[in-house]
Amino acid sequence: MQVSYRDATLDDLPEIVAIYNSTIPSREVTADLTPVTVESRLPWFEAHGPGKRPLWVVEGQAQAGGAKPLVAWLSFSDFYGRPAYARTAEISIYLDRGVRGQGLGTRLVAAALEAAPGLGIDTLLGFIFGHNAASLALFRRCGFHDWGLLPRVAVLDGVERDLVILGRRVGAPAA
Repeated sequence: MQVSYRDATLDDLPEIVAIYNSTIPSREVTADLTPVTVESRLPWFEAHGPGKRPLWVVEGQAQAGGAKPLVAWLSFSDFYGRPAYARTAEISIYLDRGVRGQGLGTRLVAAALEAAPGLGIDTLLGFIFGHNAASLALFRRCGFHDWGLLPRVAVLDGVERDLVILGRRVGAPAA
């Protein structure tokens, strides 16, 4: 089954931020410890664009009045910010609690892998906490391999946490 996504617009940013902020209390997904604001995420939003580093959103079922809430987003972000790394991108995926565990993450990663060559990307990376079993399983299921471990680099509520770097060359077969 294909996933239906579209490029994000500035009007989507409040919902993007809401999905992101909903993951903070779990201490499994992000190193932010307190909610971020829409205003604080404007520079991040502006660093994305459909031709090179897209930010995709997935809409859910229409609600009363015809509005379709966002249920997920995926971003392609620059890795390390130097020209020699231009063909490498980090992908990040955030899902609304109500759609987790239904295969949407897998379909989004597959769409990212398919789109990457057209974006001039040869390598995709994921940076995932070592205790985030669900996200590690998702990326490994999609053919990403452990490329690095940064032990105890994050402190979440007094607990030191590892960061796992997973990578995949685009066009390489899934394991």
